[in-house]
This record gives sequence, structure tokens and C-alpha cells, in this order.
Amino acid sequence: MTVHFVGAGPGAPDLITVRGQRLLSECSVCLYAGSLVPAELLAQCRPTAMLIDTADLDLNQITEAIAAADADGKDVVRLCSGDPAVFSAVAEQARRLDRLGIDYDITPGVPAFAAAAAALRRELTVPGVGQTVLLTRIAQRASAMPPGEELAALGATKTTLVLHLAVQRIDQVVADLEPHYGLDCPVAVVAYASQPAETILRGTLGDIAAQVHAAGIRRTAVIIVGNVLAAEGFRDSHLYSTTRERSSSSGV
Repeated sequence: MTVHFVGAGPGAPDLITVRGQRLLSECSVCLYAGSLVPAELLAQCRPTAMLIDTADLDLNQITEAIAAADADGKDVVRLCSGDPAVFSAVAEQARRLDRLGIDYDITPGVPAFAAAAAALRRELTVPGVGQTVLLTRIAQRASAMPPGEELAALGATKTTLVLHLAVQRIDQVVADLEPHYGLDCPVAVVAYASQPAETILRGTLGDIAAQVHAAGIRRTAVIIVGNVLAAEGFRDSHLYSTTRERSSSSGV
């Protein structure tokens, strides 16, 4: 058997990958976070599949459920919201499976920040405006940020920032970033990206906190900060430039 960590995508059930959908349809056991994974995705599982909501389980209990399925020779899908590469807690789960000698693989999913950018109809890497995107969060009740990765320190880079798990601390976000970006820096908050309840707020560091509070957004949101959100009049990229030398072997 194999444990498949599968990215469920940002919320819309049709934004899961074809591979992820296939693995769901074939698995005998599916572990999922009920508060984050849409019920429509679970309908892809076989009627006989065991569905385990992990919302109220700790890491030990999750590992025990996977190990029990392994002992029974059953394939498992561990469904993760968004993409397993970021803020998914896959690392500590995989570490335990390594210790137990249980095989696993990882299928990527559409990350929340990509769904947020799509909702905003914005590219986050704009020629001459911004070519670097930092994905981060802030310390709340979760583990502390490593030294040098505090938001105020990252703000000094003045690159495009994407913050997960931070909307409840929007006032702190503004306070940490304002000295580096200025109150007129464009900001967007996208809650429930790709889902029916999707909410988009556009503003600046000077007014975004008030908008967030007024809208009552407290979870499942991505904050994007940077001039790329309002970029206009930028030059075309070199990729499709008429001055670029092309050949039949270039693949362009």
C-alpha cells in the first residue's frame, strides 16, 4: 500500500488535479480536514472507502489511523487543503511515516495564493515592478517564526509578500510593514478564494485593516502586499519580445 498526500486545492472542488482526483477515487481510506476540504471532493471516493475527519485529531491519532490502514494493506489518501508544499503540516506527518517505514508520495495541488492572484486577475511577477514573491505567515498561537523571518524583517526586502494565516492580526501586519512599504502601498485580501463565499478586498496599507474588520474576515484568507497589485504601464517581458532571437530548437 501507499500513503498519498494529495493537495486538495484552494476550495473549488474542480481545482484538484487529475492525478489527485484519480487517487481519491481509488483509495480505501481518506483522511481529510473537515473544516477545510469541500464535501464535493469526498464524493469522488468509493462508497466503501473509510472517511476520517482529522479536524479533531492530533498528530498521534492521525499517524495511528494511517498505520492501521497500512497494516491492513489499504491505500490511503491524506487530503491536504491547498498545496502540500506550504503550511500543510506534511513535514511532521511524513517524518513519522519514515520512522515507521511506511511508504508515501506527494501530489501537488493549486495553492491558495495562486487562487487569490487569479481572483484578483493579477500576475505576481511583473516586469520592472516585482520579480520576487515571499510566502510567509506571522506567529500567533502557532510556532514562533525562525530568527530573521519576522514580518518586520521580511518587510525590509520590499518584495511582494503573500501572507497566510495572518488575517486575524491585520493590524500587526500593517504596523510591521508600513515603515518599509508606506501607507499607500497596494494591498489585497482574498478570503475563500475560488469558493462560493469568495470575498475580495482591495486597498492600501493605510485602509486595509479597517476593511477587514468591517467585512468580518477572520480566517481562510490570503493577504497580498506589493506594487504589482497596481502595476500599469510596465514594459513587456523579454519572453515574447520581437527583438528576441528565436530558433526552431528554442521551444518558444
